[in-house]
Amino acid sequence: MKKLLCAVMIVIVLIVSAPVISAAEVETSAAAFALYCPDNGEMLLSENADRELPMASTTKIMTTVLTLEAAARDNRVVEFTDEMTAEGSSMYLKRGEKVTLYDLAVGMMMQSGNDAANAAALALSDSYEHFAALMNEKARQLGMKHTHFVTPNGLDDDDHYSTARDMALLMNYAMRNEDFAYITAQTSMEVHFVYPADKFVTYPNHNKLLRMDKDCIGGKTGYTDQAGRCLVTAARRDGITLIAVTLDDRNDWKDHIALYDEGFARYERITVGNDSVVLDVVGGVQDAVKASAAEASVVIPKGSPELTKRVCLPAFVYAPVEAGERLGTIEYSLQDKVLIELPLTADESVGYLNQKRSIINYIKDLLHWHS
Repeated sequence: MKKLLCAVMIVIVLIVSAPVISAAEVETSAAAFALYCPDNGEMLLSENADRELPMASTTKIMTTVLTLEAAARDNRVVEFTDEMTAEGSSMYLKRGEKVTLYDLAVGMMMQSGNDAANAAALALSDSYEHFAALMNEKARQLGMKHTHFVTPNGLDDDDHYSTARDMALLMNYAMRNEDFAYITAQTSMEVHFVYPADKFVTYPNHNKLLRMDKDCIGGKTGYTDQAGRCLVTAARRDGITLIAVTLDDRNDWKDHIALYDEGFARYERITVGNDSVVLDVVGGVQDAVKASAAEASVVIPKGSPELTKRVCLPAFVYAPVEAGERLGTIEYSLQDKVLIELPLTADESVGYLNQKRSIINYIKDLLHWHS
């Protein structure tokens, strides 16, 4: 873009007023909980959100997404071995049976298969310790500051822990994976074994919230004696997505529904963008060009009084200008926090003025202009 001095305009955009929802806390039975909105990156409600606690089989969110990322590159076949066996919940894989990486992910998310998690870990690395290192590296990348993985399945270990906040960040990342989002939303899935080729099993999803709450779009359960009942879920209503995490919660189903009802009552999605400005063009076949921003949406608290709109464009641009060329930006902010930045792009092309005129005609034009 041809830049000169940036002209900045500030405009106040009024939002339809609505009564501000009370900030009363939701009472839960959880040792720690978090309600997170990935649409705006806000933690809406929380208690002990950074308390390090065991998270049981919700661990498998990490194992599953790593497995699906590998499967997207090479959905190879895994043969089950004695080294992959595990106690607790299971896909009931037997030595010598073969399934794909994708179907191991299905077994983890539907049946919470500890054997599936072990099989995936050893298929993707040469040891459980090496796979844990992969899990911890991904956690670091996601900003999970109070998490440490030891096992791929979440069975108890004193050095295996996370927090409600960190698990919300993990679920947010996982739900961006199309395969993960599809699998976690299913109430049951069928796995066709590679060997024996005639074997297929239908696995029900342990996440009962899919059947209890029409807004639920996925999640993962977890339980051990040490961790108690753990649950990570996601829900969507009126275009808004929320993620709820409860750790050590004997009433997790009820508490997740209550958290979602409170969160959805507090927030709304509004439309921004669809704006345009006119920018001067120097040396073009026309003197100006219109630059427009596409329509977008943001999530804000209900009753928010106003957004500020900040438009940043150069004082003018030189021809030529191409249709769709980015000429500036427009920011929408709430109480000094930028919610979204949209590009302003040229609506049409503007060519050079007198692009093919001879030097003689150009001199004549100059003389005429000075006369």
